[in-house]
This record gives sequence, structure tokens and C-alpha cells, in this order.
Amino acid sequence: MERNTFTTVIGWIAAGLLVSKSVIADSAAADASNLDIELTRLIKAQNISSIYSDKGQSTEKVALGRALFFDKVLSGSGDIACATCHHPNLHSGDDLSLSIGVGGDGLGYERKLGKARPLIPRNAPEIFNRGASQWRTMFWDGRVEIAADGHRISPADEKLPADKLENIVAMQAMFPVTSRHEMRGRKGDLDVSGQPNTLAAIGDTDFEEIWERVMGRVLAIPEYVALFKQAYPELATDELHYAHAANALAAFQTKSFTFEDSPWDRYLRGEQAALPEAAKQGAILFYGSAGCSSCHSGALMTDQKFYNLLVPQIGPGHRDSSGFDIGRARVTDQKKDAFAFRTPPLRNVAITGPWMHNGSYMSLEAVIEHHAKPLEMLQAYDASQLDPSVKKTFRLNTSTILVMSQTFSPEINVVPELNSQETEQLIAFLESLTSPSTQDLSYLVPQTVPSGLPVDR
Repeated sequence: MERNTFTTVIGWIAAGLLVSKSVIADSAAADASNLDIELTRLIKAQNISSIYSDKGQSTEKVALGRALFFDKVLSGSGDIACATCHHPNLHSGDDLSLSIGVGGDGLGYERKLGKARPLIPRNAPEIFNRGASQWRTMFWDGRVEIAADGHRISPADEKLPADKLENIVAMQAMFPVTSRHEMRGRKGDLDVSGQPNTLAAIGDTDFEEIWERVMGRVLAIPEYVALFKQAYPELATDELHYAHAANALAAFQTKSFTFEDSPWDRYLRGEQAALPEAAKQGAILFYGSAGCSSCHSGALMTDQKFYNLLVPQIGPGHRDSSGFDIGRARVTDQKKDAFAFRTPPLRNVAITGPWMHNGSYMSLEAVIEHHAKPLEMLQAYDASQLDPSVKKTFRLNTSTILVMSQTFSPEINVVPELNSQETEQLIAFLESLTSPSTQDLSYLVPQTVPSGLPVDR
């Protein structure tokens, strides 16, 4: 009798455990379903869609663009290429707070500043998904823009060969070769062979001559003549303009750095299991109470507008702005735009630090905290996190804070302070924006380039 009673009790316990497991499983499933329901509601309300870029680029144009992207022949002294600051092995950036331009040596963390050379005032932005049709601005200050009426705006004004440029990525590619600190060099520089840097001798606003000289040195190389002929068979060599090189650079970047397979993009296409639960909770925060999507909106996750977030002032700034980097105001010449920078896109954001327009933060946690309390974070900024060459450029005093605060963007006030769990969830969502295809892009790096100059790798 006792044995039968014991067996019965054991049976009740086992049955109870099975019921409990079933209830827990049902509860978890219900929680997951509720997350998806709420996230789907937010996605529809804000008209969010997966990113899409037309990767259907001419094979010949992509091949030409690849060669140009890695070839230092485009620079005045032959010592820096587009890839130096936007390298595939460094997630299309350079892993530095502020880039090191002409006269530098090395790649990424190991790159060294040239003697008596300044740092580039801003962080090198990643170049993922720039072929998407929604793009209408380029650079942190938006100095390259396609206006709503189609008018093309750039530092070159009417000198820009707009009729020859295929898209805004090509427009952007026209200007690094004209920048003294980025690629062109300063007057009196010698190139890597000890000869005078002829590009550096040209005036800063003589864009047409700069582009003509760059094309002249490129087309002096027989392999490039052949590559241009394959990419533009309808044009004679003497009809080629640097704009055609820019179009090829744009084709290479669009074809090679476009990725639409992040967990978030898969979720947007209907794969609910692609996104972990923590990332779903983070997405609900992002598109809901955290207010992130008020600026990081749409398929690009940027409204392409400009805001002053009181980001710490580091870097050499600009001589005509008392050593400050006043951002958008350098383009518009309007005080209200001082210290404002474009909202960055967020695809692959977790792998493209340091963050902010000047790489002032080394973690996403710090970036999130700065958005919640910008003035407090500015006042408490710890410059010890910076590389010594950058640290010595940090400026923080009462007058700096007062000047910057005059044009603070009130839009940032929508961001609340988050607790540690909410921050972790938000970061889980930001990590879900990383494409697995970006893990190894070394296949994009060529062994050699037509000029014979060394390839950064």
C-alpha cells in the first residue's frame, strides 16, 4: 500500500513538472510573440524597410574602380590611397579616431603620423551601402549634396562636371584627391621617388587642373589606358575626365561594400527567428521610448540632417575657425549650424568604431550615454582613452562649453537615460545590424596595382 502511494505521489510530481514546463514554454512563446507583434507595429508605423542597393554594376567599371581605390598614384606624393582610410580589412574604415593622411606610414592602429603633419580633423566614415538610392548627402558636414530639386551641390560649385557623374558616390569621389591633408599634399612636398609633388603646387580652388593632372598621371600608365578602354569603350582616351575615374570608384564601392544580410534586414524580410530576443527588445526601444529613430530613421537609419550633440572637441580643427571644427557651419556659413554634424547611418555600427564624427568614444555604451546626457558627458569627458597624438588636441574649458552650447540641438532631448538592462538590449539591436558578410573582406585587396606602388594590406 505504501509503495503504491509513493508511486502515485511520484507520478503526480512528474505530471506537475511536465505541466510547469509546458506553462513556461507557452509563456516564453507568448512573450516572443508579443515582442514580434509590438515590433511589427513599430515597423509599420515608421515605414521601415530593409536596405537595398543596386549592385548591378559594370564588371569592367568595377575592375577599374578596384585598381584606382587601392592605387596610391591618385595621391600627390604617391604615399596614400583611398583604401588607406577605407580598408576592407578594417571594416571600410581605418580603426582610428582621426585619420592620418599624407606623409603617414602604415595601416590602421599601426599607422604613424608624418613629421610635422596634422591629423585629419574627422573620423573616416565607413562606406557600407552607399549605393542605396536614398542617399543625398556625403561627408560628415554634407558638403556634397543632391538637393530636392536635383541640383548638385559641392565645394567645386559650377566647376563640378555634374553631367559626367553618375551618382552621389561618384560626386564624393571627386574630392579626396583635391584635399591637401587627405591625399594631395602641401607645396614643397617630394613624392616617394624624391621628385617634386606637382599636384601640391596647384591652387586649392583650381579643381579642374587638379583633376586633369591626376588623370594625366593615371593615363600615363598603359594598364590604366586599357582598363579605361574596357570600362568606357565609347570614349577616346583624350575624352576621359577624372569624373570617369570617380564613376568607376563609385561602382567598385557599391558592388563591394553593399550587404543586405544582417539579422535585422532578414527580420524585416520576414525571418522572425533571425533576431535574438534581446535584439528585439532593443529594437522596440530604438523605435519606441529611447527615441533613437527620430534621427536614425528610414532604411538608411539616418535622416541625413545635422545636429550639435556637444561632442567633445578633439582634433586640429580648422584655422579659419580658431582651431575648432564647426561642422556644417563651414558649408552653410550660418551660426545656427555650428558644431552640427550629419546623423551617421548604423549598418555595421558595432564593428566601425571609434564613434562620433571625431572618434571621441571607444564604446557604444559611452555613445548611448552621451546621447542621454550630452552636457554632462562633455564636461566629464576622459581624454585618456585617446591615442597620445589625439589626446593633446582635446579642448575643454568654460568658454568652449559656452560656445558649443549656443547651438545645441534640442532634438536630442528625446533620448532618455537607460538602465543597464535597456542599454544591453539596445546594443544587442545595434549588433544585429552587422552583416556576417563583413567578417572577412580581404578578398577585395589586390596583390598589385597598375602603378606598381605598394598596396596597403
